[in-house]
Amino acid sequence: MQDDAEISNVDLADRIGLSPSPCLRRVRILEDAGVIKKRVTLVDAAVLGLNVSVFVSVQLEKQSKERLMEFEREVRERPEVVECYLMTGESDYLLRVVVPDLATYERFLKESLTLIPGVANIRSSFALQQVSYTTALPLDHLM
Repeated sequence: MQDDAEISNVDLADRIGLSPSPCLRRVRILEDAGVIKKRVTLVDAAVLGLNVSVFVSVQLEKQSKERLMEFEREVRERPEVVECYLMTGESDYLLRVVVPDLATYERFLKESLTLIPGVANIRSSFALQQVSYTTALPLDHLM
């Protein structure tokens, strides 16, 4: 299902060697347990003109609970930020930002990210090429 969210229950059941009814029941159990969070359509960023992917390390002045919550709230409101992780090490956050061009990234930086209270340092690394990308999680440890 990680590779094809549109697979029919009949095809899924056939693929894993179950009859459709127990297969559907197992899928519902996974949904109810929160293992399957939602089903989405993956869109090709380059086809939509979103050609620039930037990894942004953000360091806050102070790591108080209030500052962390405020930063996270602000970042969640920005559609350019497609991923955000609270980190250990030198940076407090690592963001992945997707934009059409450098001018748009500069605008995002100046009009959004630098205006968030408590941001002390921002370092940007531009991806030259996406070598590997998947949304499928490794499941071998469950076997």
